[in-house]
Amino acid sequence: MSELARERCQSCTADTPTLSAAEAAGLLGQLDGDWAIDDACLRRRLSLANFAAAFTLATRVALIAERESHHPDLCVGWGYLALGLTTHAAGGLTRNDFILAAKIDRVAAAEPQS
Repeated sequence: MSELARERCQSCTADTPTLSAAEAAGLLGQLDGDWAIDDACLRRRLSLANFAAAFTLATRVALIAERESHHPDLCVGWGYLALGLTTHAAGGLTRNDFILAAKIDRVAAAEPQS
């Protein structure tokens, strides 16, 4: 398990500093290779067997997000789950985004993907 996945998300405000490009790149290297940084957002799209599998994984992600009080954008469709992470309160990427992504990687690894 990634060290990031062991951490907890911290409460953020408009004063919370966002990560530099170098810091974000370093943390990105600790995640599944399917994550990418796009316009101050951490994104990943997972291919799954069908809608039920995508919805099940989205539900698991939602439960983790509620525990962490850090919520991704989710788009669920037949055979896919697209995720977007950014810290809206801070106006960009923070460590919280990478912590939640690592936790998502952990549950996604247990799901059969197509």
